[in-house]
Amino acid sequence: MFMKELIRSSDPTIIAFATALLRGEDIETFQMDVHMSILEGSIGVLPRRLMVRDKDLFMARAVLRDNDIHYEE
Repeated sequence: MFMKELIRSSDPTIIAFATALLRGEDIETFQMDVHMSILEGSIGVLPRRLMVRDKDLFMARAVLRDNDIHYEE
């Protein structure tokens, strides 16, 4: 099973909101680069990435699009 990048953002509120929306639709997510972002002092230099399973990518993009959240293409 492969994961695809859905969002890349240095704003933790966008990541949290997108995660909540996707979990509400039973789409599992995984945050990457969280530890690197904490190590740099949370000043927003290093973005976090929100990943979803390859098979959930289409539905995850639809959920974000319906909620006006920009996603990676």
